[in-house]
Amino acid sequence: MEPAIHQHAISLIARLLRDRTGQVISEDRRWRVDRAIETVLRDRGVTSSNDILTLLTQPDAGAVERELIEALLNNETYFFRDRQVFSHLAGAVLPALCRVRSEERTLRIWSAGCSTGQEPLSLAIMLIELGLTRGNGWTIDLVGTDISHAAIDAAKAGRYSRFEIQRGLGVGQMLRHFEEGKDGWQASRQLLGMVRYQVGNVLEGPPPGPPFDLILCRNLLIYFDDDAKRRTCASLRKALAGHGRLLLGGGEGTLEPASGLVAASPDCALYRRIERALAA
Repeated sequence: MEPAIHQHAISLIARLLRDRTGQVISEDRRWRVDRAIETVLRDRGVTSSNDILTLLTQPDAGAVERELIEALLNNETYFFRDRQVFSHLAGAVLPALCRVRSEERTLRIWSAGCSTGQEPLSLAIMLIELGLTRGNGWTIDLVGTDISHAAIDAAKAGRYSRFEIQRGLGVGQMLRHFEEGKDGWQASRQLLGMVRYQVGNVLEGPPPGPPFDLILCRNLLIYFDDDAKRRTCASLRKALAGHGRLLLGGGEGTLEPASGLVAASPDCALYRRIERALAA
């Protein structure tokens, strides 16, 4: 590919990713654009990398754009990612939320950017271990969303390789909630039944329904520019119940006061809503 064309293609695809997902390709991640181009060209049986710009002007350009975005997304995840955080959720956050919701005995939880499902399934395992199940009189609405169609399809299938199943799960949890087969480890019907998955972009708002008691949106903001961060925080705040809690990734920094969210715990990146001061 000619250098000028190459740089134009990279800029075009990076802008496409930013516009569709809010994610920004930093200099140290530019290699992902090259890999995305190679993946899409290979899957379409095209040998000349010059054709990537042509593909983006064809009638099916929308399909090409989606393939490029899928190839650019980082779906890295694993079960009980950051055990200390899950211990804090189980030991402090969920018991407090249950006290607030003790009369209704309902909890709504949203795992935003859930990738291939390990985070919401970790939550489901934790809920089972805490006795927060329909059998114990609780109604749990646990929603997992991701912008990647491929990731959501994998999450719905609930089947994981030996490598994936061993990342974060204890042996007891693995044997209680998954069954080994020739195609990998399959999540139990009970576990899969506790989560509903859907394709969704956090920038476009939350899943429909009442506010959430707990929202996890971890390791997404680190990829966003300032405008996308503000829009995402506004979306998350709107989706959060007054008593609810928002959990971000540990490396995502401190939210600005203008976000309408304030730190709720010194132990992890947990936030709660504050009411904005009325404009003068």
